[in-house]
Amino acid sequence: MKQALLIILDSLGIGHAPDAAAFGDDGANTLGNIRKAVPGFSLPHLDRAGLTTAEALAAGNHPDTQTPLSTACLTEQSAGKDTVTGHWEIAGAPLASPFATFTRFPDSLVKEMEDTCGVVFLGNYARSGTVILDELGSEHLRSGRPILYTSADSVIQIAAHESIIPLVRLYEICRRCRQIADRERIGRVIARPFEGEPGAFRRTANRHDFSMRPPETILNRLSGAGVEVIGVGKIADIFSGSGIARSFPTTGNADGCSVMDTLLDEAFEKPRLIFSNLVDFDSLYGHRRDPIGYAGALKAFDAWFGSMLPRLDENTLLMITADHGNDPTWIGTDHTRERVPLLMKAPGPSRCLGVRDSFADVAATLGDWFGLSDPGPFGTSFLG
Repeated sequence: MKQALLIILDSLGIGHAPDAAAFGDDGANTLGNIRKAVPGFSLPHLDRAGLTTAEALAAGNHPDTQTPLSTACLTEQSAGKDTVTGHWEIAGAPLASPFATFTRFPDSLVKEMEDTCGVVFLGNYARSGTVILDELGSEHLRSGRPILYTSADSVIQIAAHESIIPLVRLYEICRRCRQIADRERIGRVIARPFEGEPGAFRRTANRHDFSMRPPETILNRLSGAGVEVIGVGKIADIFSGSGIARSFPTTGNADGCSVMDTLLDEAFEKPRLIFSNLVDFDSLYGHRRDPIGYAGALKAFDAWFGSMLPRLDENTLLMITADHGNDPTWIGTDHTRERVPLLMKAPGPSRCLGVRDSFADVAATLGDWFGLSDPGPFGTSFLG
């Protein structure tokens, strides 16, 4: 019985995207700049498996050394560098035109959202999610008005203290805004609950993403062919549940790895894909420009990866990649346009898979692995 484990290390870019300058990111390199910024940093299991080879490929070099896992670097073709865009392309649905982005939402759009939701918002500007709590959290506690903000991504973010606006109400506000966001081509509406007191606000693990429903992806093709698609972390949110049979939301990387351990230990009676996103790299360390924290999270994953890899048999396809970059040494607090690594364990000898033209090669590989007769126009399989 075949299964596949697809792990997204959220924001682990390796630089050198050919169009980085168009995004203001020429020179950004999430993993490379962490290696430079953090003394003594290394990832013994991942580096030995082939991660350093992927970095070399991205930089234009072609090492001759064979690694335990097949290795490639992937180039994003979609017009964007956000989470939804990256994941959709990984699943075989590149975007020809970008989602809409804003530095502030037009007054008419805010009024429509307020009338639809029955609220009056605070804020309406682009800001880091932790900074805006420092700026508007106290006024939110006083007034009870939810905080509206955005970023360089295509996103409507709505923050509220859990003691002021209960989660069920915050989610309903976001769900109603999702209808407007669909018309405006805004990728995500994100509920950002928080707790604490002025000067010590902290976001909780009850974040929920309300994403635009994607076009058909490999997840739908697999589900239609009898493959069980299991989402771990925010995968179900990113794909608006489309093509996903079971979902396991998580509180962070450690919880995500624990869920994967449990799933790998369970018996299964039909082919399945375990599709996991590990978000801490991006949300806790990339956006907060914390290279030391990012390095620590990578080392923790490296240790887990080293213990997990020997457990996989010849009926399990493993692919590890990323959805975009978020260089913690870079200017600003937004994602960075970068190539991403690909590590793959599959039957047969490992190979250097080179520099690929699209993240969608991951989707093509999944279709190939599960033997779909019509996998769709989803790139070129690594298994060819």
